[in-house]
Amino acid sequence: MKEIERILKLDQAGEFGAIQIYSAQLLIARILYKNIVVTLEEMISHEKEHYRTFSNLLMARSMQPFQTIKLWAVGGFVLGLFTALLGRKAIWICTDAVETTVLDHLEWQLEFLSKNDSEVHAAVLSIVADEQAHQEFGQSRGENSRLYLPIFFIVKKSTEFAIRVSAKL
Repeated sequence: MKEIERILKLDQAGEFGAIQIYSAQLLIARILYKNIVVTLEEMISHEKEHYRTFSNLLMARSMQPFQTIKLWAVGGFVLGLFTALLGRKAIWICTDAVETTVLDHLEWQLEFLSKNDSEVHAAVLSIVADEQAHQEFGQSRGENSRLYLPIFFIVKKSTEFAIRVSAKL
């Protein structure tokens, strides 16, 4: 089914983008914010695990990743670098915004997949707890910042745009 393939490709690309966001933030944190390095390393390890989950499913089903996955990488890295240069709170605002958008998207996927593909449903369900934990952590650390609303809006809209464009491919 074409929709299942699109979901798998989109989720794999999204996880790859998240890895790039955290990679850029980690690069800056190792220099400027050493006290958050361990947390970022843990979050990136979750995203790498999620990426492997979707990559393995794509491979098992003889499906190719999106041709645009490199754009997700570049976009994610730029977003991570930009937010990291704005400060610790901006990193957590970015995390909150990305995960809020992703969780909204996963909600629709889970409903669709529960009726159409139990294996992919289980894979998507397996990442939800990590994404919720990241979102809650980000929200609790970034919300009090004056930068919160503009950064949250920009990151959320950027993430929605990436999902929308990829969904049409």
